[in-house]
Amino acid sequence: MRVFKFGGASVKDADGIKNVYDVLQKVGFEDVLLVVSAMGKTTNALEEVIKNYFEKSAELNSSVQEVKKYHNQIVMDLFEDEKNEVFAAINAQFSDLEYFLAHNKSPNYNFVYDQIVSYGELISTTILSHFMSFMGIQTQWVDVRNLIKTDANYRDAELDWSLTQTNISKNIKRKILNITQGFLGSDENNFTTTLGREGSDYTAAIFAYCLNAESVTIWKDVPGVMNADPRYFENASLLNQISYREAIELAFYGATVIHPKTLQPLQKKEIPLYVKSFINPLLKGTSVAKGVDLEPYLPCFIVKRNQLLISLSSIDFSFIMEENISEIFGLFHQFKLKVNLIQNSAISFSVCVEDKFDNFNALNALLSKKFKVDFSENVTLYTIRHFNDQAAQTVEENKTVLLKQVSRETMQVVIKEN
Repeated sequence: MRVFKFGGASVKDADGIKNVYDVLQKVGFEDVLLVVSAMGKTTNALEEVIKNYFEKSAELNSSVQEVKKYHNQIVMDLFEDEKNEVFAAINAQFSDLEYFLAHNKSPNYNFVYDQIVSYGELISTTILSHFMSFMGIQTQWVDVRNLIKTDANYRDAELDWSLTQTNISKNIKRKILNITQGFLGSDENNFTTTLGREGSDYTAAIFAYCLNAESVTIWKDVPGVMNADPRYFENASLLNQISYREAIELAFYGATVIHPKTLQPLQKKEIPLYVKSFINPLLKGTSVAKGVDLEPYLPCFIVKRNQLLISLSSIDFSFIMEENISEIFGLFHQFKLKVNLIQNSAISFSVCVEDKFDNFNALNALLSKKFKVDFSENVTLYTIRHFNDQAAQTVEENKTVLLKQVSRETMQVVIKEN
């Protein structure tokens, strides 16, 4: 079996859905499992619904209607007959969403987030599944929440591998096209959980691992894995082949083409990963597999914006020792700040972190009791794998460098954009 993952950009409108069908016609669809994300910017739109829900905003209903209008237009563009059962299926899902908004009693933001945001994937896969059937392809729509089981750490759930393996082995049919949702799972009480933002790649890897898949293909709007994001760098080049190890390094530092959790289960079973273009599906793209990278190495640029640079120093000029660092990292873990760079001296300790849950103010209140805390918001972290002088100059030129760290293979620079 082959596992294909299609992200939101590939199914953002009716033409995108039709293109997925065309891709499958070219590369084959028998014995294939599709993992599909929410359409376009639907996750962002549902986050706005969540915001309005908690703020008891008068805009709540209109924000839900915007999401509904967006999807209904796609369905109208795909199906001429309004009696097609897809219309009832989509309306039923929106009714479930509205019922939850009206009757939920939980004040837990992360719980509510997962219950609401999941409708993006559920609706997109329902539309895609009905369209494939309409076009004559036999499909099985699979509710991934019945298969991928997790703990109750909402928004960043951990997998129960054993139970997930059993469920997937029993429920995925061979020789037909299976369609399921990325990003989602459920806990022991069958409440929806999510695997972390952009977790659909990870979902594809979970299915591949459990099914001993032939391969995983991530379909993107770029030719494959590039050595730099074309949005930020001119003359970005395609990496034809990279090893699991190099891909894991790139993912660790924040390369967005491949999700960090995706590679480990694939590497364990040596399942190759392909990153290919849904615009030109017959091009080779990038292969990630066991073996040696193509050389010479190109410098690879990774950009992480909206970072927070925190510098801690001891109030009494005493050394910051292992026990202090252990306590600090315990707090980072508690407040869910992701650390992307560390640098320390005798009496100071600096970290570049990502505060995706907006917990820094609460953390700062605790840190300030023991340390002098300085911080810079909205900084950018540049990472260059296989850097050279020219690559370093490209990043640093005409910018204010706040922190720089260099190792044998990797250079990281925290910059305040001028």
